[in-house]
Amino acid sequence: MSGSPWRGGLRRVTIAALAALSSAACGGGAQRPADTRAGTTLDPATTGRITGRVTLAGTAPADQVVRVDGDKTCATLVPGAQRAIPAYVTGEGGGLGNVFVYVKAGLDGRQFPMPSEPVVVDQQQCWYTPRVVGVRVGQALEVRNSDPLLHNVRAGAELNQPFNQGQPVKGVRYAHTFSIEEVMVPLSCDVHAWMRAWVGVVSHPYFAVTDASGAFELPNLPAGTYTVEAWHEAAGTTTGTATVTAQGAATLALTLAVPAA
Repeated sequence: MSGSPWRGGLRRVTIAALAALSSAACGGGAQRPADTRAGTTLDPATTGRITGRVTLAGTAPADQVVRVDGDKTCATLVPGAQRAIPAYVTGEGGGLGNVFVYVKAGLDGRQFPMPSEPVVVDQQQCWYTPRVVGVRVGQALEVRNSDPLLHNVRAGAELNQPFNQGQPVKGVRYAHTFSIEEVMVPLSCDVHAWMRAWVGVVSHPYFAVTDASGAFELPNLPAGTYTVEAWHEAAGTTTGTATVTAQGAATLALTLAVPAA
């Protein structure tokens, strides 16, 4: 019967299912990973830390300088209408900044409490700030536009769901969560090709970004032996091993090299 309520109900269910599939296929909004906010709270008496430094072997090339006056508003925001691209941030003794350092192995699937606050990347003066960040699986990454002009943020994820989000006016914010670990996810702006940033997505809180001297610290680690990886946008990756004891401090020195021309 054409007026059957059963058929009408089936039609509504089918439409709802197709809508859900369409939304998932088009990447509509942030992914929804499993809730990982519950985790083991560690006793500080049983934890230690890794401190270290990443240094650069070889002479860092000079920064590339790009003009930004192709966008008249950018030109008014950036002194001299040009910007140096700091692929290498180096300090005394060859310390290398903007290196993402994280525990790659040794945590044996442990889960840890999730921060409630997002990790923020801002667009200021036609630039991503900071250039390198880390975020937890399931924690929000919030991208803001603090410039009075059009930006968009494109995440070139390979393992996670990529996204490309327009941010047309000052004050716009976009939040995204990643479902699985991925080191690293590049961010770029289609409007301003010189704008780049990188996001390290990990399932635990043991990550850091080196300062201009190359220093980093990974505190509150359970006692154990860990593989630690360092990633840099131009110099690649390297790994080292450190053993942490309860209330102890392990030291780890890592070295990256300028790639051969």
